Amino acid sequence: MRDALLVGIPFKEEMNRMTIDEEVDALIDTRPGRVLLHVPYDTEALRIHPRVYRSAGTTASYAVDAGSQRMIVNCGMGFEAPHHRRLFSELELGPTSHIVTTQGHADHVGGVSQFRENGAQYVAHSNNQKCQSDDKRIQAFRHQTALTWFPDLPQRIGQFLKDYPDVEFEQDEPTPDVTFHDRLSLRVGDLDVELIHVPGGETIDSLVVWLPEDRVALVSNLFGPLFPHFPNFNTLRGDLYRFPVPYLKNIECVRDLGAKTLVTGRHLPIEGADLIEACFQRLYGAVDYVHSEALNMINSGKNPYEMMEGIQLPENLRVGEGYGKVAWAARTIFESYTGWFQRRSTAELYASDPGKAASLLAEKLPSEDVIQMARDELDAGDPASAIRLAEAVRDHVSGSSALEVILQAHEVLLTTGSENFWEHGWLIHEIKRLKSELAKTGELA
Repeated sequence: MRDALLVGIPFKEEMNRMTIDEEVDALIDTRPGRVLLHVPYDTEALRIHPRVYRSAGTTASYAVDAGSQRMIVNCGMGFEAPHHRRLFSELELGPTSHIVTTQGHADHVGGVSQFRENGAQYVAHSNNQKCQSDDKRIQAFRHQTALTWFPDLPQRIGQFLKDYPDVEFEQDEPTPDVTFHDRLSLRVGDLDVELIHVPGGETIDSLVVWLPEDRVALVSNLFGPLFPHFPNFNTLRGDLYRFPVPYLKNIECVRDLGAKTLVTGRHLPIEGADLIEACFQRLYGAVDYVHSEALNMINSGKNPYEMMEGIQLPENLRVGEGYGKVAWAARTIFESYTGWFQRRSTAELYASDPGKAASLLAEKLPSEDVIQMARDELDAGDPASAIRLAEAVRDHVSGSSALEVILQAHEVLLTTGSENFWEHGWLIHEIKRLKSELAKTGELA
């Protein structure tokens, strides 16, 4: 067992010399989004609190020491759960009496069966089954895109198969033994536990595990895996939309608990009531500002692209954008309130791909002129427009010039863009794909 109370000492000492706003900024800067592309795993359980132990993964699993019993919070994916179970078994805690998942996503529920032993009860919110059903409806789609953002997945699964040859790996789709609606009080061993429904998280069954005696809130991915970063009201992998107003209510709910320790899905906990409150003030202010500005722009007739470009956080509301982005939130808010019809063209109502019209137009123009226009846009600092121009003409131009411009534009976006996990993963994936296409033409430098 490692002890996070010792691991984090140098960083804590540095934080102690900062103002509270500087501490919030330090948390943002030391938790960049792109690191999520490579999932960390603990080699032994990490004690993050006198009662709480972590086994890191796609989303961390936690063992809560309740004296004569233990409670498992989140179980990881099915292929990760044997590793989590081994690390927790080395702690020699009491037997598992309760399993709790803070949401119904696959990286929380997939390993439940590995811990469901000796009469342990699986406890979740009453919306858990609906959440799992929503995910299952697009399971095939998710499988097609998973490697875009988790490129190490096959290698990691292969390694776990070698490490745990006697374990039957399965991705569980568990049914809870106990469900609740708003709030549930449990007595686990010598510990009082409160489960609190917070429906404005990543899922409709999101909950907080609250240990009132120790003032510990296990929120996992309620506010995203990176804290304090802007929320993801949409995901590039594909999820149901999430909404600002319930998210703001979540912040109010958790703030009212007065936690001294906030345990998130990645990284070490946030320690100290004052720092946690300062983070929540910043997050609440940022989301409230973006939501209000988006509504103002909607009501003044702005389109989603104008909103994406026009809404910027003021410096005093700076939060990370390693998971969600302000620009994406602006567009999601537009569609959440007004739907997909932008009212800019009648053609939006019909099965008319705008890319087809651009391609037809480009076919009538000298291809090299369009490619040069794309290069000019790239040189002018607009790689996204360069991509659109080059994509319009790529089927009509001989050679690889269009592909080369598209590749260059992606590389510019990668090197000059944000630290956002989703953006970073997509750009890396597309760069690899484009290089592969160019290699087939024999013209890759």
